[in-house]
Amino acid sequence: MTTTPDSPTAPVRPARRRRHARLIAALTTLIGACAEAAGEVYGPIAAAPPDQETVAVETLACVRVAMSAPLPLDRARSEDAARWPQAVVREDAAARRAYAARCALADAQDAVHRPGPARGPVRLPTVEQGAAMELVSAGDEVAARWRDDPQGAAALVLELAAGGELTVDEVLDAAVDAAVVSGLLALGQVRTAAMSDPSTAAELCLAAVPYFAHAVALAGADLG
Repeated sequence: MTTTPDSPTAPVRPARRRRHARLIAALTTLIGACAEAAGEVYGPIAAAPPDQETVAVETLACVRVAMSAPLPLDRARSEDAARWPQAVVREDAAARRAYAARCALADAQDAVHRPGPARGPVRLPTVEQGAAMELVSAGDEVAARWRDDPQGAAALVLELAAGGELTVDEVLDAAVDAAVVSGLLALGQVRTAAMSDPSTAAELCLAAVPYFAHAVALAGADLG
């Protein structure tokens, strides 16, 4: 029996591929747009006669995809949250518990290692800042490892979540964010490159694609 996302019988914990379906679709569309924009640069070059020294190419599509990329991704995230409100409630509650556990652990460690009243000229992160940074760091580490060793990265996620200071979903979501940001950073250089070197602009569009594909894999990964 098929249920709508807001139905009382809809699952509280949908598969991640369903939970992040709009984001995955938006990333897939963005991958196609990046390739199509690069094709508008490479296509005319490939079609030009061998003896033609100068080839006119169009970089508008490269610039357009670079400038517009963040908006549909943000919109897709919001739509996914609206489609699965029960899952959002569950995730938020789990994240709050994990955050509290991280803060408590960081506070205990800080108390043990605190050198005394004078802690040096550099202001150290607060417990709350440290807890937030820990999640970002975990996401970065998982995203980096997932590219070359998905099984090892999956094991790392479970290891990171075993103590209760992090949850599987929030580590994977942080890894998605890390991959998406890397792709957007590549696209962020397109506009400058397009003014002087169309080929570089096209290459940057294509350089962003593996990151977005990586984000799709992480968004759909279910680790039980």
